[in-house]
Amino acid sequence: MGPLLFLIFIKVLPKTINEKTVPILFADDTSIIVKHSNQKVFQSNMAMAFKCVNQWFKINLLSINADKTHYIQFKTKNKPTCDINIVCTGNPITALSKIKFLGIYIQDSTNWNYHIDYIIPKLSPACYAMRSIKTVMSLNTLKSIYYSSFNAIISYGLPFWGNSPHTIKVFRLQKRIIRIMLGYKQRVLCRELFKRMNILPLASQYILLLMIFVIQNKNLFTFYFTK
Repeated sequence: MGPLLFLIFIKVLPKTINEKTVPILFADDTSIIVKHSNQKVFQSNMAMAFKCVNQWFKINLLSINADKTHYIQFKTKNKPTCDINIVCTGNPITALSKIKFLGIYIQDSTNWNYHIDYIIPKLSPACYAMRSIKTVMSLNTLKSIYYSSFNAIISYGLPFWGNSPHTIKVFRLQKRIIRIMLGYKQRVLCRELFKRMNILPLASQYILLLMIFVIQNKNLFTFYFTK
């Protein structure tokens, strides 16, 4: 009952935050997205949101863990970052260039190279394990193991990081494990091997997941029809 009661208790928190922010709650993790093209308005909205959150926590006899509270400022090459000063219970909130959010590493530059480097060490052992068990397992069993160990990692959050140029590292490992499953050497082309195994290459899987997302969230998009 503890987790359920906590979720009921904290459910009203988003209503106390300024409407100009986007609160995101997942279990006991609370994130707030603040955005605005005007720097002064941006800082005002951020200060207001943080003030409301502090007040709500204080009224409900809760406290913010300053050591686990950080902020990340997203930036582009053409737009510089602005100076942000956030204080919580007398302690300044530190800025991070990257942060792990629900299993995905998000960077302030949104180029996703850190997240890809994070999952690569998880994929390499899967290739090694596949080579070790290949001689004693049927092809159908190997395919099931591929989906549970390798594909589960590359498909998680793929619609977000799938357009990064760094995905070539992941695709190389995907081709390697396909060759291992079918017993081919490193130089063999994989186009026909993917078809034979009925497995989507990384780029095709990325497109498929994007299409599924669009279909399931039609309300978020504006459609234009031409005659």
